[in-house]
Amino acid sequence: MINLKTDEEIEILRENNLLVSKTLAEVGKHIKPEITTLELDRIAEEFIRDNGAEPGFLGYNGFPNTLCISVNSVVVHGIPSNYRLQEGDIVSVDCGTKMKGFYGDSAYTFAVGTISAEAANLLKITKECLFKGIEQINSGARTGDISNAIQTHAERHGYSVVREMIGHGLGRNMHEKPDVPNYGKKGNGAKLQSGMVICIEPMINAGKRDIYIEDDGWTVRTCDKKYSAHFELAVAIRDKGKADILSTFKFIEDTIN
Repeated sequence: MINLKTDEEIEILRENNLLVSKTLAEVGKHIKPEITTLELDRIAEEFIRDNGAEPGFLGYNGFPNTLCISVNSVVVHGIPSNYRLQEGDIVSVDCGTKMKGFYGDSAYTFAVGTISAEAANLLKITKECLFKGIEQINSGARTGDISNAIQTHAERHGYSVVREMIGHGLGRNMHEKPDVPNYGKKGNGAKLQSGMVICIEPMINAGKRDIYIEDDGWTVRTCDKKYSAHFELAVAIRDKGKADILSTFKFIEDTIN
């Protein structure tokens, strides 16, 4: 069942997602060689609580931290630790909030210092995949149109799409219907309706699409150990199929550029 949101609920979701965006920007200020991913996690938790919300991920299905921090060949769900970021790393930071009964959820992959041209291109194409997906949102569109646009753009540039981890609806629960895969056929999937709120989140691998989960039960890594990138925005579907992007990368990119 897909839970359609009222205008008032969408504004609460926007509030959450803007806080997530600002939290990612705050974390981004501190991403540099030698900082530990656990320190980044503490910065995020303090910022979220200081702004009147709770960390959405902390304790969610038993997850132990505020952020999912995924470095290099980790696709998603990396657990913050004493690992110190190194020059040339790429690091996906996925953040959630909970406030006024609703969730926010967004992710951004950061460069640590100067990264290779290959890694920079992976980040560029993955972010482009996200916006190619958002561009498909219109009256009469289906989730498969988003999925196909993401897959086509990634594969056109020689990258592969993770299939086991997907985008999702967002609302009073972190993960709701409809599913929003990053691969698929045009015309398939749920029809987009006014009041839907979805998270679109391409996870794109530099090498093959195969992944595995480490022994901690959370960390998802590429089997070939090649880099993976991840970008995520929350989008509301409004009247006439208009996309209303609730989270933003502006705060982040104003900080890091």
